[in-house]
Parts: sequence; C-alpha cells; structure tokens
Amino acid sequence: MDLLQFLLEKNNIFIVAVAVVSGVMLAVPALRRGRAGGGISTAEAIQMVNQRHAVWVDVRPTEQFQAGHIAQARSLPATDLEQKAGNLPKNKPLILVCEQGRDAPRMVSRLKAQGYTDVAVLDGGMKTWFAASLPVTQKG
Repeated sequence: MDLLQFLLEKNNIFIVAVAVVSGVMLAVPALRRGRAGGGISTAEAIQMVNQRHAVWVDVRPTEQFQAGHIAQARSLPATDLEQKAGNLPKNKPLILVCEQGRDAPRMVSRLKAQGYTDVAVLDGGMKTWFAASLPVTQKG
C-alpha cells in the first residue's frame, strides 16, 4: 500500500510518467529491429562476407540493381524469389539487400521455408549503403 501511495503522490506522478515514457522510447527501436528478421549493420554485413563468406542477395527490381549494387551481389528480384532461390548456396550465410530495408525482411521467412537457415537483412538497405559512402558497381 505504501508503494501505491508513493506512486500517486503529486510530486511523484511526474517522475513515474517520465520513467514509463523513457522505457517505451527505449523499447520501440529494439522491437522494430526484432521484427526485421535479423537486421544487421553495414559493418556487421561486411564482416560476415569477409569472415564467413556470406553472399549478398539483392532483392530489388532488375532496373535498380543495374543502376548500382554492392560488388559480388546476386540479383534475385523479390518477384522471382520462390522460383530462383534454389540457385543460392545453403551452406553460406545470405545477406538480403533491398532499397530501404523494408522489403527484404519479408523475404527471410520465404527463404527459411525453403531450407535456408542463416539469413540476415542489411538494415536500411542500399539507402544506408549509399549514405555510408560504401562502393557500388554497375557491372553484372
């Protein structure tokens, strides 16, 4: 009963409200990341490629891929994912890349249903890659 009285006192309600709002603000980004299906930063992705030989899979439409993509990325437009996913290696991690990091997370469950276990998404997609001034190529 003393705790309830403490929480409801005029001076303490403001402190409790600030604590609750702060907690919610801290939790929201973590919850969003959790839904993204294994989102990783550009640095983590590069490390996966260098250390674990991960494969870049660009799920953007072909026109966007041809306009500029990560070197060694494989073009596999989201519309062709089910039919052409069999061409991807199952023994290496896959890093899915879309334009802004919103489309690729939906592809994770589709790939996992086909037996791919180590699939991650580049947080922010190519938009983040470009913003970090990382290299792109237009070569096939």
